[in-house]
Amino acid sequence: MYHSIEFATDMPVDLEISPKQPLERVLLRCRTKMLAQVRPYVVEMLSGPVEVADLFFDDGTTARGIPFSRFSFTD
Repeated sequence: MYHSIEFATDMPVDLEISPKQPLERVLLRCRTKMLAQVRPYVVEMLSGPVEVADLFFDDGTTARGIPFSRFSFTD
Protein backbone atom coordinates (compact mmCIF):
# COMPACT_ATOMS: atom_id res chain seq x y z
CA MET A 1 0.00 0.00 0.00
CA TYR A 2 1.38 3.40 -0.97
CA HIS A 3 1.20 6.33 1.45
CA SER A 4 1.66 10.00 0.76
CA ILE A 5 4.62 11.22 2.81
CA GLU A 6 6.23 14.64 3.24
CA PHE A 7 9.84 15.24 4.27
CA ALA A 8 10.38 17.48 7.31
CA THR A 9 13.96 18.53 6.53
CA ASP A 10 16.38 18.64 3.62
CA MET A 11 18.28 15.38 3.68
CA PRO A 12 20.69 13.58 1.38
CA VAL A 13 19.76 9.96 0.73
CA ASP A 14 21.29 7.11 -1.23
CA LEU A 15 18.68 5.84 -3.68
CA GLU A 16 18.72 2.28 -4.96
CA ILE A 17 17.67 2.48 -8.57
CA SER A 18 18.43 -1.11 -9.52
CA PRO A 19 20.48 -3.91 -7.95
CA LYS A 20 22.95 -3.69 -10.86
CA GLN A 21 23.59 0.06 -10.53
CA PRO A 22 25.52 1.90 -7.83
CA LEU A 23 23.59 3.94 -5.28
CA GLU A 24 22.72 7.47 -6.38
CA ARG A 25 23.04 10.29 -3.84
CA VAL A 26 20.15 12.78 -4.08
CA LEU A 27 18.90 15.61 -1.90
CA LEU A 28 15.28 15.33 -0.79
CA ARG A 29 14.04 18.82 -0.04
CA CYS A 30 11.95 19.85 2.93
CA ARG A 31 8.20 19.68 2.18
CA THR A 32 8.72 17.34 -0.79
CA LYS A 33 5.71 15.03 -1.08
CA MET A 34 6.08 11.52 -2.49
CA LEU A 35 4.17 8.25 -2.65
CA ALA A 36 5.95 5.38 -0.91
CA GLN A 37 5.49 1.99 0.64
CA VAL A 38 6.83 2.16 4.20
CA ARG A 39 8.55 -0.82 5.86
CA PRO A 40 9.35 0.16 9.47
CA TYR A 41 11.92 -1.36 11.82
CA VAL A 42 14.06 -0.36 14.80
CA VAL A 43 17.87 0.03 14.79
CA GLU A 44 20.09 0.28 17.84
CA MET A 45 22.18 3.48 17.93
CA LEU A 46 24.60 4.79 20.55
CA SER A 47 21.81 7.03 21.85
CA GLY A 48 19.35 4.11 22.03
CA PRO A 49 16.79 2.52 19.69
CA VAL A 50 15.63 4.58 16.69
CA GLU A 51 12.59 3.83 14.56
CA VAL A 52 13.46 3.93 10.85
CA ALA A 53 11.85 2.79 7.61
CA ASP A 54 12.80 1.60 4.17
CA LEU A 55 10.87 3.71 1.66
CA PHE A 56 9.88 2.10 -1.64
CA PHE A 57 8.86 4.96 -3.92
CA ASP A 58 6.28 4.66 -6.69
CA ASP A 59 8.97 5.31 -9.35
CA GLY A 60 10.73 2.05 -8.38
CA THR A 61 13.56 3.57 -6.33
CA THR A 62 14.28 2.72 -2.69
CA ALA A 63 15.71 4.68 0.23
CA ARG A 64 16.77 2.61 3.24
CA GLY A 65 17.01 3.44 6.94
CA ILE A 66 15.19 6.78 6.89
CA PRO A 67 14.34 7.94 10.44
CA PHE A 68 10.65 8.53 11.11
CA SER A 69 11.58 11.96 12.50
CA ARG A 70 12.51 13.03 8.95
CA PHE A 71 9.10 12.46 7.34
CA SER A 72 5.40 12.42 8.13
CA PHE A 73 2.29 10.88 6.62
CA THR A 74 0.03 13.32 4.78
CA ASP A 75 -2.96 11.08 4.05
